[in-house]
Amino acid sequence: MKHYKMFVNGEWITAKSGQTDSVINPATEEVVAQIQHANADDADHVMAVAKAAQIEWRQKTPRERADIMRRFAAEIRNRKQMLAELLVREQGKLMQVALGEVEVTCSFIEYACDWARQMDGDIVKSDNPNEHIWIHKIPRGVIVAITAWNFPLALAGRKIGPALIAGNTIVVKPTTETPLATLELGHIAEAVGLPKGVLNIVTGGGRTLGDALVRHPDTKMVSMTGSTPAGQAIVKAAADNLAHVQLELGGKAPFIVLADADLEQAAAAALHSRFDNCGQVCTCNERMYIHEAIYDDFMAIFMEKVKALKVGDPMLDDTDLGPKINQKEVEAMEHLVAVSVKEGAHVATGGKRLSDGEYGKGFWFEPTVLTNVSQDMTIVHEESFGPILPVIKFSTLEEVIGYANDSEYGLAAMVCTKDMKTILRLVDELEAGEVYINRGHGEQHQGFHNGYKLSGTGGEDGKYGFEQYLEKKTFYVNFD
Repeated sequence: MKHYKMFVNGEWITAKSGQTDSVINPATEEVVAQIQHANADDADHVMAVAKAAQIEWRQKTPRERADIMRRFAAEIRNRKQMLAELLVREQGKLMQVALGEVEVTCSFIEYACDWARQMDGDIVKSDNPNEHIWIHKIPRGVIVAITAWNFPLALAGRKIGPALIAGNTIVVKPTTETPLATLELGHIAEAVGLPKGVLNIVTGGGRTLGDALVRHPDTKMVSMTGSTPAGQAIVKAAADNLAHVQLELGGKAPFIVLADADLEQAAAAALHSRFDNCGQVCTCNERMYIHEAIYDDFMAIFMEKVKALKVGDPMLDDTDLGPKINQKEVEAMEHLVAVSVKEGAHVATGGKRLSDGEYGKGFWFEPTVLTNVSQDMTIVHEESFGPILPVIKFSTLEEVIGYANDSEYGLAAMVCTKDMKTILRLVDELEAGEVYINRGHGEQHQGFHNGYKLSGTGGEDGKYGFEQYLEKKTFYVNFD
């Protein structure tokens, strides 16, 4: 078992509290590592370090910053196998998914590097004679990044890249469930010569360390990926200092299959978009709406695919689903199924935890499909974040638009149809920040990952996401 310290100012330090937390392998329940449990005193220290380092870091040209960060991304890729194995051990994701996460982490950073020569300002004509208005884009200062446990390394890269290229420094706080691959970024920063204090990685509870970082007067922006309740708490905590807040929160994405859809294509997309990473993805297919004309045919194809899924060791190539992250999550799955059955739903397949034989240790739950579901049921509105899928039959386009929008969330939606008129209407009327047409979920770096309603604010990726990390300063230049 490894003991991890925190990476602050280019050094590895222990928490002032002297306390530690255990990181548990969700497939075996074994303790993988011990990490530091930092508190508000540690927050003061790391923020002072990041603030001091930002003065010199922002004075480097964007290209100089990008050159360093490209070396950083290259070294992450050099350690791909080690990082992927660590992700499997701490999070329980499939090995092939973990390898993909490491690669995405690199490409997030490399994409941000491409913006080094594109931080364009504006020159605007003034109403006054012999005067220009210059609008410059400048770094905000110290960024606090709080990441979720489902894709910890990729989410860190998604925030570190644009924050540092823009000239900010950053304090990253991963969750206590999955901090290990993120902490390894400190060793990589050392290896490539990233200046001290530019990237800092600290560990501790959200209600203690996280709250202290968000409330700190030197925090100029908070970028957080996590649950909606946690995001709401962050907005309140950041309010006193008016720190800019960017949030990517929960989702309840509808997956809509129209009568003219390619059923095989739609079933494959629906399968991937529900059971990817054991359903632990914010943009996952959380509720599926199937047109009555093709319901039976579609479900025959889809159910065959679901029943073929294999739950097991995430290190094996033939495994389709690994474990849930912890015992609490398994209990939440059991509760949702029980409530659904009580409300009238039918368990078409799955529906319970696995605990015998090879599943005697770990946090396992069967791929589950619920039918005979109505729109008013709990499972249609409460985010499951696991391998449970309610299926609803619909008759008209107007009906399914109403169903899809009947949610407090608005992160993503998926639609399968060949009719362009229908596509354009749904794109216009669906209340979701991302809409996927004839494919499953999975955003790209040049897009914009943006949630509506209680799914977040601010958005990430692309030019709009990069601009979150920049402030604007306006000069009125009179040359009379």
